[in-house]
Amino acid sequence: MRRILLMGNPNVGKSVVFTRLTGVNVITSNYPGTTVEFRKGYMKYGDERIEVVDAPGTYTLEPTSRAEEVAVEILKEAEEEEGAIVVNIVDATNLERNLNLTLQLLKRRIPLIVALNLWDETKHTGVSIDVDKLEERLGVPVVPTVAVTGEGVKKLVDRLEEAREGRYEYEDEERWHEVGKIVEETQRVGHRHHTFLEKLAEASISPPTGIPIAFLVLLATFEIIRFIGEGLIGYVFDPLFDILWMPVMTKFSLLLSGGGFIHEILIGKLIDGKIDFFQSFGILTTGVYIPIGAVLPYIFAFYLALSFLEDSGYLPRLAILVDKIMHQLGLHGMAIIPMMLGLGCNVPGALATRVLETRRERFIGATLMAIAVPCTAQIAMIIGLIGKYGAKGLGLVFGTLVAVWFLMGVLMNLLFKGESPEIFVEIPPYRIPYFPALAKKLWMRVKGFLREALPYVLLGVFIVNVLYSLKVIDLLGRVAAPLVTRILGLPIEAVGALIIGFLRKDVAVGMLAPLGLSLKQLVISSVVLAMYFPCVATFAVLIRELGIKDMLKSAVIMIISALLVGGLLNLIL
Repeated sequence: MRRILLMGNPNVGKSVVFTRLTGVNVITSNYPGTTVEFRKGYMKYGDERIEVVDAPGTYTLEPTSRAEEVAVEILKEAEEEEGAIVVNIVDATNLERNLNLTLQLLKRRIPLIVALNLWDETKHTGVSIDVDKLEERLGVPVVPTVAVTGEGVKKLVDRLEEAREGRYEYEDEERWHEVGKIVEETQRVGHRHHTFLEKLAEASISPPTGIPIAFLVLLATFEIIRFIGEGLIGYVFDPLFDILWMPVMTKFSLLLSGGGFIHEILIGKLIDGKIDFFQSFGILTTGVYIPIGAVLPYIFAFYLALSFLEDSGYLPRLAILVDKIMHQLGLHGMAIIPMMLGLGCNVPGALATRVLETRRERFIGATLMAIAVPCTAQIAMIIGLIGKYGAKGLGLVFGTLVAVWFLMGVLMNLLFKGESPEIFVEIPPYRIPYFPALAKKLWMRVKGFLREALPYVLLGVFIVNVLYSLKVIDLLGRVAAPLVTRILGLPIEAVGALIIGFLRKDVAVGMLAPLGLSLKQLVISSVVLAMYFPCVATFAVLIRELGIKDMLKSAVIMIISALLVGGLLNLIL
């Protein structure tokens, strides 16, 4: 089977070309022996089924990062395959920078074709490229494309057979000189006025205008998330559970005679003689409803908004804007990305700490995220639990977590000595996201959440019910009573929630609902649950990312800070 390898600089539209070629059946996996992800899919080409591989973005074949090393390794594998070709995706608005990689690929003696992508933007930027002349100078086919609209993609596919090896011989130290000559011969740049998006792009980075823009963007983002999430729950998921699932569970409860050990495990407790999806706490009731009916709508809304911010080009600007603040925490601006991903789910947030260069930065970033960045699932449950108290209740919980995030970051920056490298990130122009690619990214993230969340929720509910039935929770409650009641000011019954928080934080918050806690107790328990330990899925990922020694160090910091903050809240509220 022939293979097509897509290679190019970051932010050149490579993923959109990949989506155009492969459709929706995509596999994302880590390259063997690394934590670097790459994607592959398949396309129909005549009677052939061809594998398409989307290599990590790279500026050079002389690697300077782990992702670039993986891109080079994938290229080496393609060179050894008969019939493999490389499609080099080039940003037509930044020809000089992109041709550095192109000339390196031309020396590798592998069939090559160049996709001159973002062709439509050349008109807006005053760039004029003589495609025929460029093709002649490079010695390989060059096809202008606009991947977001599909323009030129069919022609690119039609010309795949024309892909051929380059004929360039030059010394590497002469490469940039050769790039300059090619650009001079093939490109003209004319005068033009700035577009509205370009003016907005500049305003997004300058602090006097960028900070208000960032505030408005984030405020609008979370309002949109809340609106979509609440709408899906109120008009789709709750009616579906009430109409379709409740009658089935009610009949099943009657078959089990409304009580007994099996009933407690599968259905849970009946509240006023009825099943309550929040409070019954059975595997088939609360265990199914929480991840699907209460949390999935917010997860969907969050990842939809995040994908839009990513693909529009706003996130790198936000990283630049918060860089100065992040340096106070021992990080740099790109750390905002794992923090925002952590708001969706801490697992991808933990994985995203790889964007940070040093081990110290990854430790601080991962610890801060695990302590003070609750996932959407947990946020949804906290809103459901404390939302009736309005801004007062929610403000106390989330205001405390924001303060902890900043103060803990400053403290760790002082305690753990080391450098915080400066941020080096390419700022792409603002673009309208390509919605099929956005939808594919959204589907993969939602599917990943269900794969991660559902088993742990069901396991968590099962374990708690068994522990309650065996009176283990009561025993642990008596042992932990002095700590829980005196320092945190919580009832002994809250111990069960603290224990199960290790499996799923959202389930643990849901367990607080039947306890009749006061606002003060709800705030303390919600904050402590958010801070004291990551869920088991995040814990497993952090062990892999940080190593056992650093993970244990991080866990000690989490537990001590949770007890200190919980005790302080108990004193001052």
